[in-house]
Amino acid sequence: MPEFNAPVRDMRFVLHEVFDAPALWARLPALAETVDASTADAILEEAAKVTGQLIAPLNRSGDEEGAQWHAGQVSTPAGFKQAYATYIEGGWVGLSGNDQFGGMGMPKMLAVQFEEMLYGANSSFALYSALSSGACLAIDAHASEALKSLYLPPMYEGRWAGSMCLTEAHAGTDLGIIRTRAEPKADGSFSISGSKIFITGGEQDLTENIIHLVLAKLPDAPAGPKGISLFLVPKICVNADGSLAEANAVTCGSIEHKMGIKASATCVMNFDGASGWLIGEAHKGLAAMFTMMNYERLSIGIQGIGCAQASYQSAVAYARERIQSRAPTGAVAKDKIADPIIVHPDVRRMLLSMKSMTEGGRAFASYVGQQLDLAKFSDDAQERQDAQSLVALLTPVAKAFFTDTGLESCIHGQQVLGGHGYIREWGQEQLVRDVRIAQIYEGTNGIQALDLLGRKVVMDKGVALRQFTAEIRTFADQPNVTYSAQLLDAVERLENLSDWLQERADSNRNEIGAASVEYLHLFGYVAYAYLWARMAHVAESKRTEDETFYGAKIATAQFYFSRMLPRILSLEHSIRAGSESLYGLNAEQF
Repeated sequence: MPEFNAPVRDMRFVLHEVFDAPALWARLPALAETVDASTADAILEEAAKVTGQLIAPLNRSGDEEGAQWHAGQVSTPAGFKQAYATYIEGGWVGLSGNDQFGGMGMPKMLAVQFEEMLYGANSSFALYSALSSGACLAIDAHASEALKSLYLPPMYEGRWAGSMCLTEAHAGTDLGIIRTRAEPKADGSFSISGSKIFITGGEQDLTENIIHLVLAKLPDAPAGPKGISLFLVPKICVNADGSLAEANAVTCGSIEHKMGIKASATCVMNFDGASGWLIGEAHKGLAAMFTMMNYERLSIGIQGIGCAQASYQSAVAYARERIQSRAPTGAVAKDKIADPIIVHPDVRRMLLSMKSMTEGGRAFASYVGQQLDLAKFSDDAQERQDAQSLVALLTPVAKAFFTDTGLESCIHGQQVLGGHGYIREWGQEQLVRDVRIAQIYEGTNGIQALDLLGRKVVMDKGVALRQFTAEIRTFADQPNVTYSAQLLDAVERLENLSDWLQERADSNRNEIGAASVEYLHLFGYVAYAYLWARMAHVAESKRTEDETFYGAKIATAQFYFSRMLPRILSLEHSIRAGSESLYGLNAEQF
């Protein structure tokens, strides 16, 4: 099994050189005293050790053993419990949590780098704390002060975990038809009854308590999504002083047997009159839950980047060592019977595709993290509003594009290894299985595409889109931007296509659904072009300082603009073909 080494140098390049994050943190009062460049570097270095030396070695063994269910109890694979205990000693669960309740208060720009390391090292392990972090975010944003004070400190500490209980057997995307019920009790709490499926970390043996965030309907709830409320339901009830009391009426009925992420327990959870407490306002639970959902969507998008990075590392190492045939231009390794396969054009195509998309994704994740930090910490109201608009626009792109291209990269990595890529002990087939789920959970990528085009572009009349493209144009209009012409052409195509779809949707609502996935991909390639242009601009100015590193950035940017960005041409052609061909068959003809 190949080792995983976090790409710390590249992460520092993105944070410090492309985005100048330390300067941003210095001007945001809530962060100025919390983090600077040296603090960030120290956290990245320590995170690399934790993920590479503690968590990554459990990846394959965890996949082989999987999570186990017996009589309502779930056990994680050998080594997970000990590793988790060490992991929480470092405070990693609360890395970006509210420091008023025991979190470290670090910026999201830094947290996304850590999340990538975690997913690259071991996606199954990563999910246990990812759900806890998201649950903490929702509690912090919407719960009462009493609930926050009681539950957040042990959750940030990692002694208690969190879960997100939305899906029911008959209700996935359409949460308005959930059947879980909440009955008010005299003491102000609620009795929660119902069953939820696909609950990540719903039961496990890593923590002493699990705090479930459960969507349910009150007796007077209106029909549909406007009748959903959100409740905090602990596995074990909690006394007023924070000590554990009796077990709540919450049980794990089974766990799923899955294609991948086998060490992550995906549970059926049953609530049989369990005690719960309302989070936020009655009938407004979906909005509160989306605070967590949007966090998880970015996090799961980053799973695509992390898995792609792990696949790339393994593929590059193999391509440098595996010798087969001679280079098309003649022998390169003349002292050997054949050349390493990295000399072959098609292997280089796959490796460069992986490298350009993974590094582009890392920069885009950091950009979204930057907007989240501005939206949360800026003391300028207009800056906060603008950042919030960009976060809303870009979150579905991040979730879906990172994971769609992450799977593509993992398949490339498997292909580079040839037959060995299909064999378990080389790790590539596990990455393909593990990353595949990321296109499905936390809102399928088709739903993300509908959200982007239908809500964030068409319903918004393109306001947020124009905000984003205006920023790109401002950058491209600067002197000495190497890829200015290609970038401006791509932006113009995106804007014109968006306007065309706006007009088409007014007369035929099928156009949005027919175009949405291709539109999201086109949007993603344009966004990556912006970030690759920025990375190349920095690298060109520093090339003489480190030819190996910055020269590789410049060459990879050239590959992106010449071989990856042109994909938008075929995507545009497909979109402009319209929705008619999708409805040429009736249901019986399929």
